[in-house]
Amino acid sequence: MPAVVFGPDRVIRRERPQVGLVLGAGGVLGAAWMTGALACLQERFPVADADLVVGTSAGSVLAAALRCRASIDEIVAWQCGDATGMLTESMVLAAQDGPLPPWPQLRPGSLSLARAALLLQVPPWVGASGWLPHGRGRHVALRSLVGALQACHQLDAHHAWADGRTWIVAMDYDTGRRVLFGHPEAPRASLTDAVVASCSIPGWYEPARIGGRRYVDGGVRSATSLSVLGGTDVQEVYVLAPMASTEPDHPLQPHLRLERRVRQLLTRLLLREAKALGARGKRVTVVTPGPRDLAVMGANLMDPKRRQAVLEVSLSSSAGPFGLQAQVA
Repeated sequence: MPAVVFGPDRVIRRERPQVGLVLGAGGVLGAAWMTGALACLQERFPVADADLVVGTSAGSVLAAALRCRASIDEIVAWQCGDATGMLTESMVLAAQDGPLPPWPQLRPGSLSLARAALLLQVPPWVGASGWLPHGRGRHVALRSLVGALQACHQLDAHHAWADGRTWIVAMDYDTGRRVLFGHPEAPRASLTDAVVASCSIPGWYEPARIGGRRYVDGGVRSATSLSVLGGTDVQEVYVLAPMASTEPDHPLQPHLRLERRVRQLLTRLLLREAKALGARGKRVTVVTPGPRDLAVMGANLMDPKRRQAVLEVSLSSSAGPFGLQAQVA
């Protein structure tokens, strides 16, 4: 699990630097991998005490868990299928999810978004998501999980979570605009609705409706949305990016080679954003899956059958990635 550092060797400190934690998109297996990485990062600082947590798609689920003050042990237990109490129902529901989506409705998800791409108002890949068929999947297990987390830790469903310290990234499905739920300037939303919106993969899940608008997976805009930290006061940033890889492998199977090409593109975009933050005086540590992790993850990051294996490899390969950092000027 390689880690790459951008920015100054030292960050100017008062009592302690403000810390940002960025949890990227990556599906079911990305969440399992990030759980192992968080367990390692927890040894460096209390991750739940980060001054700002930005979660996208799978990362939004973990961001919500941290916001609800769930412990790393609780998160690991849920990933292992060992959850108890209120989390049991969500675990049972999650076990019913398959590696493929339900058959979608045969109509474009967002013609307005596709049109915006033709007019060069949004990037091509964002507009392409508008041509995907209208998804029919429903986040039943996810709603149960976030609701149970809030109940377990007595967090108000609508107001207490949105204090500006947790940003859940989604995308307006009609305009392509990135929305940071939990940000003071974002539309009001419950934590559950925000996470569901961030995880609603176009073509797979129904778009989430919040305040009369439709929202989909924030990963359509960016796998991490790291750049949104540019205008913040955070000085140290830790990025967990399951869909990137700074130390890729070289599989022979055609479908895996195609997946690695996409991963290389996402890695270049991520490192570009990290270097930009580093140039602004922020210290950015980027952690991505290594060859061992990639070998277990495969090409379908939504395959729940691989969750346990990915978590186990992540926990073992996380035994010290932060001690093997490479410094990049």
